[in-house]
Amino acid sequence: MKVTNVEKKEKSTVELTIQIDAGQFEAAVQKAYLSSRGSINVPGFRKGKAPRKIIEGMYGSGVFYEQAINEVYPAAYEQAVKEQGLDDVGHPKMEIVDVGKEGFTFKALVSVRPEAKLGQYKGLTAPKGEVKVTEKDIDEEMKPYVERATRLVSVKRKAKKGDTAVIDFEGFDNGTPFEGGKGENYDLRLGSGTFVPGFEEQIVGMKAGEEKDIDITFPQDYHKELAGKAVVFHVKVNEVKEHKAPEVDDEFAKDVSEFETLADFRKDLGEKLTQRREQQAQSDFENQVMEQLVANMECDIPDGMVESQLDRLMDDYAMRLQGQGISMDEYQKMMGMNADMVRASARPTALRQVQMELALTAVAKTEALEVSDGEYEAEVDRLAGQYGMKAEQIKAAVPAEDLKRDLLLRKASKLVLDSAKVGKAKKKAAPKKDSKAEQADKEEQPAEKPKRTRKKKTDETAGE
Repeated sequence: MKVTNVEKKEKSTVELTIQIDAGQFEAAVQKAYLSSRGSINVPGFRKGKAPRKIIEGMYGSGVFYEQAINEVYPAAYEQAVKEQGLDDVGHPKMEIVDVGKEGFTFKALVSVRPEAKLGQYKGLTAPKGEVKVTEKDIDEEMKPYVERATRLVSVKRKAKKGDTAVIDFEGFDNGTPFEGGKGENYDLRLGSGTFVPGFEEQIVGMKAGEEKDIDITFPQDYHKELAGKAVVFHVKVNEVKEHKAPEVDDEFAKDVSEFETLADFRKDLGEKLTQRREQQAQSDFENQVMEQLVANMECDIPDGMVESQLDRLMDDYAMRLQGQGISMDEYQKMMGMNADMVRASARPTALRQVQMELALTAVAKTEALEVSDGEYEAEVDRLAGQYGMKAEQIKAAVPAEDLKRDLLLRKASKLVLDSAKVGKAKKKAAPKKDSKAEQADKEEQPAEKPKRTRKKKTDETAGE
């Protein structure tokens, strides 16, 4: 292997021209022949026994070249990068220049770690929302407790919106029952929008024991078999129940909390809500400060670095989906997306992560921050306690270099945030013409993960 040319290119890339000599290439071609001959049929020879020259005569002298090149170039690339002292941070782009018996030459476009030029990183200012909690806010916090304590009570009156009607129903298409259109003793909350439009509204006003036919026209975007069809549902109301909320008093507080009085319960809810809002306000403030840090930085980020981070992001996302029992293929089908669309939607996040890592690395370098052995050991112990593992297991699972780098970036982040001030953010300078990476940053974020729906206890097409 020989590097015959080194040329710096735009966006923190370096193009290497790498030459593989005849001897190394011949050895790879021979290896390709030996591994492939068993699958090649040649008339007059037993399978796997045909000489290489015979096969090359039949299929061309370059029949094994592609396999041989794939065998040689990864190690040659790594060696060339090491020899040139390049900090390879992304996907290389390969191009075969020429190939023959004398060997082959290829070009590799290497993404190298760019140098970030920091702007202001200390004393950054950003607005911070004022936290207020009103009595109305506390009332909203109380609602889930009230709803959980609310009971359903049978009533002898006409059903009204908000009631729960216990119904039997069956749907008919031109007098014939259709699949999925029947249910018995189904609890239907009137006004919930659970059933097709027009169904629940016609239950309002019915009493227990009453039966009637309901005319319904299915929406055009409904299931293909019923879309746009006019059908009849025969409905019987078995029972009408109203939702009886509890008296919100001291006894209620005792039942739903550890407090003896309603006043103490409300005070606790208000304090917890205040704490949550303060944490959110602080998080928003810190995010704005870090956004300024990135905006103040000048850095020519190679596309390959972003693509490598995107690979890690997609692998992590696939693992999280798998933890929910959903494959990436299933997710794509549910969201009406393909692999390219999912990847494209995640690219702005990958770009932002790369930008943040480069900015914080530059801060750490400028401030000469370091991670001591004691800090490293303390972090190992913390992780061991968090995951119920031994320190030796953590060290075996997480490379020391990676863990120390994470600690270093945290130190840099703390330095930036500790010096930040609450105030009006400075106006940004007029933006320069967008690069590809910056344009991609304006794309949408990945779609929200789908929630798993619970099947109802009855088979009711009408209730979808």
